[in-house]
Amino acid sequence: MSGRGLDVSVVIPTYGRPQLLERCLLALLAQTLARERFEIIVVDDGHDSRCRDRVQAIAALEGAPLIRYLCPVRGKGPAVARNAGWRAATAPIVAFTDDDTRPETGWLRLGLTAMARHPDWVAASGRVRVPPTSRRRRGVHRAPTDHELMTRGLETAEFVTANAFVRRAALVAIDGFDERFRRPWREDSDLQFRLERLGPVGHATRALVWHPVRPERWGVSLRQQRNVFFDALLYRKHPALYRRRIRRVPPWDYYAIVALTLAAAVLAGSGRIGAAALPMTVALLLMLRIAARRLLHTSRSPAHVVEMLCTSAAIPFLSVYWRLRGAWHFRTPFL
Repeated sequence: MSGRGLDVSVVIPTYGRPQLLERCLLALLAQTLARERFEIIVVDDGHDSRCRDRVQAIAALEGAPLIRYLCPVRGKGPAVARNAGWRAATAPIVAFTDDDTRPETGWLRLGLTAMARHPDWVAASGRVRVPPTSRRRRGVHRAPTDHELMTRGLETAEFVTANAFVRRAALVAIDGFDERFRRPWREDSDLQFRLERLGPVGHATRALVWHPVRPERWGVSLRQQRNVFFDALLYRKHPALYRRRIRRVPPWDYYAIVALTLAAAVLAGSGRIGAAALPMTVALLLMLRIAARRLLHTSRSPAHVVEMLCTSAAIPFLSVYWRLRGAWHFRTPFL
């Protein structure tokens, strides 16, 4: 122990989700680690009085560990919030999770045990599990939606801040998160890559948090395309690692769809309707292939199929737009 006798500081960024935050905090109150060995730092990026009130109410509960509520003094985004949290931390190890997770009761104890057994580790990623939202009907399993399947990707991710233990000294050495990542996307990969320059980043596989699938409005995959703007930043900082561990090749089918559609529009605009039919047909076939790929292991309900068809037609254009915009913004040859 160090500082105030704490072993670990838990940092939770939050933004306008008081009910989810409360669920996460109550799960932390049920930890098997002794209360005097950890603190919880909630960083409210939304400056939301509802979140503040819930944090204060839980902090006042009998037997609760030390819980602090902070708001970033400048900037916005999860990277800013996490930096504010770990810089305020007093323990030698910082445990990161998100406001929409539910840590298992042994999460902190098992994470600390893994870090103690491997003093050369600068950090460790815990295990994330996504409980299924689908139900069985008359004994038949209902397939997940595309959104649920995407969320399940957290289970196989190398390193995510939904469940990570990092030595505070390592965070000081690399100056924490890069605050240019203004959305919850790729900032954890960037942190991992920079930590690996200091030493091993291990796996605390017994330290488990649950990450339930959040309900989303129709077309969530379209809104998520904005994330690839920050892929360009990650690529600029770590081009070789990005190609080896994130995405080996650009989405050439997306670029082909955009190019073919533009060619068809130019041909049609010049009065060559027949010539425009071929590139447009090829573009539509590529869109259908994207939709089929997304439906391969997901729900075939009529509503979901319609959503996949519609969004698969729009995703290539949105993705290419945000990719090229990110490449221009961060001045990197990213495709």
